[in-house]
Amino acid sequence: MVQSAWGSQETQYFYGLTPERVLDAVEKSLGLRCTGRTMAHASMENRVYEMELDVDEGPRRSKSLDHLVIAKFYRPGRWTREQILEEHQFLMQLQDVEIPVVAPRVLVDGQTLHKLPDCDIHYAIFPKVGGRSPQELTTEDVEQIGRLLGRMHNVGARMQAQHRIQLTPEVFLNKNFQYLQGEHLIPETLRQPFADLVHRLAEQAKQLFAHSDCIQIHGDCHLGNLLQYGSHFFWVDFDDSMRGPAVQDVWLLLPGRDRYAQQLLQHLLTAYEQMRPFPWESLRLIETLRAMRMVHFAAWIAHRRDDPAFQRAFPEFGHDRYWHQLYRDLVEQEEWMHRPHAWNIHDWMS
Repeated sequence: MVQSAWGSQETQYFYGLTPERVLDAVEKSLGLRCTGRTMAHASMENRVYEMELDVDEGPRRSKSLDHLVIAKFYRPGRWTREQILEEHQFLMQLQDVEIPVVAPRVLVDGQTLHKLPDCDIHYAIFPKVGGRSPQELTTEDVEQIGRLLGRMHNVGARMQAQHRIQLTPEVFLNKNFQYLQGEHLIPETLRQPFADLVHRLAEQAKQLFAHSDCIQIHGDCHLGNLLQYGSHFFWVDFDDSMRGPAVQDVWLLLPGRDRYAQQLLQHLLTAYEQMRPFPWESLRLIETLRAMRMVHFAAWIAHRRDDPAFQRAFPEFGHDRYWHQLYRDLVEQEEWMHRPHAWNIHDWMS
């Protein structure tokens, strides 16, 4: 993330991206011939278009998606070119060892990242893949996902990303809250209690993070970014790939706290350890990571509050009730963070 530079002078151009501009970029800059058929995909952060290529293959093959591609235009000011290239590097390394991901296509001059000729907006072309986000997971599904996640983290542990953001309390709690304060978004009556609460959360998080592992992870590894095709799974959307503890990817996949979620987590981590040792002590980070994500999410919306798409998606943002509800949720989250045995998985296995 480009700290303190979520927006840029290209933002209005980004808001105004049209299918015509997208087609021009792909055809004129990359030399790909399109039929003109495009479809915008739902994406809050970037602008994503499905496009049909004009391929001379006779009758369309009903079981192939080779003629369809996804053009992803990165929001300007969020990531630097170097950070995006490290995202692509991670994907290519995962693909090289046959971990199922959707990696960008290598096109002009052997590059995966391209720039619009008339403004500082970067984009990449990905293959179109079939699949859906799973609604429910069986034990067998969870075990397969656990093995895939262990393999992914093996690659992430070897990768030395110099530019990607790091998941730390300083970045996700302190800096995010400083932004919210600086923008005067939090109601006056709530500012000091909110500041005191975030300070306590950050101090406890700092202690827990002191000895945590730090590898390249997916970073936003919820079920919406996991696609299923038949009995197989593959990962998508590495836009938030970062350096952080492996447990971040684990709890996002299985965020529940109930007994059933704990049993699934046990199966996932047992399968994970077939591929890579898991730092079991890091389970105590789960509730802290949950609190950090809540503050980060509020700051993410705040940075985007002028985007018409965000205004439609989060109409309640900015109202006093939004901040009071977030404060109450974080107070409850602080209570969970003080439960020392909440994530003692060895108790579940006994």
